[in-house]
Amino acid sequence: MDAIATPQRPDKPHNVSVELPTAAARDFLAQTAAIVEIEVLKLARDPSEVLTRSVQPILWLMVFGQVFTRTHAIPTGTLTYLEFMTPGVLAQSVLFTAIFYGIAIIWERDLGVLHKMLVSPAYRGALVLGKAASAGFRGVAQALIVYGAAFLLGVHLRIEFFPILGVLSAIMLGAAVFSTFSLIVACLVKTRERFMGIGQVMTMPLFFASNAIYPIEMMPNWLKAVARANPLTYLVDLLRTLMIQGGHSAFGLTTDVCIETVVLFLLVLLASRLYPTVAR
Repeated sequence: MDAIATPQRPDKPHNVSVELPTAAARDFLAQTAAIVEIEVLKLARDPSEVLTRSVQPILWLMVFGQVFTRTHAIPTGTLTYLEFMTPGVLAQSVLFTAIFYGIAIIWERDLGVLHKMLVSPAYRGALVLGKAASAGFRGVAQALIVYGAAFLLGVHLRIEFFPILGVLSAIMLGAAVFSTFSLIVACLVKTRERFMGIGQVMTMPLFFASNAIYPIEMMPNWLKAVARANPLTYLVDLLRTLMIQGGHSAFGLTTDVCIETVVLFLLVLLASRLYPTVAR
């Protein structure tokens, strides 16, 4: 008598275990992209914020940069001081734009938009990451302005495809870091007045305790330690290497990218936990 063949176990449970994480990841990315699309449309309809914020970096390059280039007071190696500080000015512009990004969350709460987002089935992490990614597009707009001003001032820029792509990626990453940090502050303070005060207090220490306008080697030991713990330092190091001919990394590009990525990951996790509290 022929042996009765044992029926094979259906593969459905195995497929479900594979498909569920894939579907969740697809939904997460789609929700993130939807938030980015909304924020980019806002920027496209009202580009005045980018134009007004471009005044400050242009003044830094045209006034501060050219004056200190003539004094030769700050050692910058083979680079002129204007070339040395151009990536720092771009990083400063990204920082100043992103650090006040959290105030938009408070506005959305007051208008009731935030409540509608939070009652939706969207992932909280997608809402946070979408806000962070959209801040990167504002940073890219600032980069175009800084590139144009630097070119007119005779800065030796790297205009090859991959360095420019690297600069844009670094700006997106840096803007995401500082905008997520801004979102965390907005979740904690919850009012526009307090947020503006704290934002102004944070920007200048982050900028001056970095390698944006002078080398770390010139700093006292305590400030060197602060600078090495400052995410802006690694963003400037990335931009200086990728943006300027003859620029070199003090820490290594891999180190710069890894530190910025880890900081962003930790901030997104924290912001995702705090994000619902801003609506209360």
